[in-house]
Amino acid sequence: MTELLHVSGGPTKPEIISIALSKLDLRNGDSFFDVGCGTGAVSIEASKMVRDLKINAIDAREEAIEVAKTNFAAFDIENASVHSGESSEILSEQPVGSIDCAFIGGTKNISRVLEVLAEKKARSIVLNAVRIETVVTVINKMKELDLFDEVLHIIVSRGVPLTGETMFKPENPVYIVVGRSGNK
Repeated sequence: MTELLHVSGGPTKPEIISIALSKLDLRNGDSFFDVGCGTGAVSIEASKMVRDLKINAIDAREEAIEVAKTNFAAFDIENASVHSGESSEILSEQPVGSIDCAFIGGTKNISRVLEVLAEKKARSIVLNAVRIETVVTVINKMKELDLFDEVLHIIVSRGVPLTGETMFKPENPVYIVVGRSGNK
């Protein structure tokens, strides 16, 4: 089984990826943008779910870009374009209507990224966050842009051995904020 290379801040846990991707409403032939792609784990899982998915992975960190490229090659992901740089600038370069859905795993300029995704008429946007301040900022911005759909608080616990028995050890909680354009 192929293993993902890692980078700081990732990869997103598989259970969280499953929930986030289910909220994106991916469709065959979609143009999918993975903002703050890190290891590329979300893009890799999305490509397994949907045929003909056009993946655009974006990260400002050169280390993440190299890890994502390596992971895409290891998982035979041939339909991915990898973009290095500030995500709102890269998204701004895309034609209106060319972004079907976007997963945001991390970005420093979140308000601007959401504005650009609204301008480009992205059908669905899913953002994962671990800091409550980010969640509040995103919810408020999505409401301002008439995108906000829902927010989820996800806690995953894993069984670990303890004196010959099993206890559950919680992972860090994750917030998933979902936005949809007027073309719901």
